[in-house]
Amino acid sequence: MVRTPLTPEERERGERLGQLLRAARGGRSMVDVAAEAGVSAETLRKIETGRAPTPAFFTVAALARVLGLSMDELVARCALVTA
Repeated sequence: MVRTPLTPEERERGERLGQLLRAARGGRSMVDVAAEAGVSAETLRKIETGRAPTPAFFTVAALARVLGLSMDELVARCALVTA
């Protein structure tokens, strides 16, 4: 399966998501948050660093739940800004 390349805007949105999750994690360890969300620490690391800019919906939902973020908040703060 060949994936189409991400646009610069999609990569930027992924970076914003990663920054938001990292900030929400605060002092909690990446391993603890990932385990509680049922994802690997490597997956969380890739999302936080922008290396996985389009994570699966259920991965994002699980992380949001563990970090006390609403999906509405994530969408609003990560949405592409158009001029």
